[in-house]
Amino acid sequence: MMEKAARKAGQRLRRDFGEVEHLQVSRKGPADFVSKADQASERTIYDELLAARPDWGFVLEEGGVIEGDPTKPRWIIDPLDGTSNFLHGIPHFAISIAAQEPKLDGSGWGDVIAGLVYQPITDESFWAEKTRGAWLQDRRLRVSARRHLDESLIATGIPFAGAGDPVAWTKIYQALAPEVAGIRRFGAAALDLAWVAAGRYEGFWESGLKSWDTAAGCLLVREAGGFVTDWRGVSQPICDVQVLAGNDALHSKLHKVLAGALR
Repeated sequence: MMEKAARKAGQRLRRDFGEVEHLQVSRKGPADFVSKADQASERTIYDELLAARPDWGFVLEEGGVIEGDPTKPRWIIDPLDGTSNFLHGIPHFAISIAAQEPKLDGSGWGDVIAGLVYQPITDESFWAEKTRGAWLQDRRLRVSARRHLDESLIATGIPFAGAGDPVAWTKIYQALAPEVAGIRRFGAAALDLAWVAAGRYEGFWESGLKSWDTAAGCLLVREAGGFVTDWRGVSQPICDVQVLAGNDALHSKLHKVLAGALR
């Protein structure tokens, strides 16, 4: 059902993305158009998932929290991760959908049990289910086998417009950059995490994110054999305020560099 909802919304996003280029030359610019595209994508996903699971709640980037049956899971949805890319006509953005189950004791929310990151332009569907592995379409995903930092490509999100911690980010960058083969900033955290799961990156760090940015991606990395923690090295069901993801061989090395940089 996640795949059906994402593909339906993705079809419209592809069509809207084709219009963005024409709007770049207008005085008003494409910002209002993109905001409407974001909202339309969310509405499509919401309608599809509500029809399939009418008693589940929602955490929506645009629409906020919609309570459901507290004994049932809830959906966590980012209808357009990489909005700035979309706005500027850069074909790197995704839809992220995750399902999170309540804790058995009723004290809040527990593990993410399913997640999907769908890239409409490449038609790539990265998905995972708890204990059942991570997949790209029907191909099983496994994190990269690289074991040395100097062979590794690391992704990040650079603080901007008041988001994130630029002082901490700079310290981490200065410590990590000399140790690795490259650092990339592509502007869509959900895809960054999906690409760690797919072995395209060896690791990823960022701060100041929201649950809808990372809920599906955290599960993807873990089900592909990697690790996701906060910057203290503590594993949370959803890491968002601080995220450090890495393959099984390099997460601890990345954490050591990051922790050393922030001392």
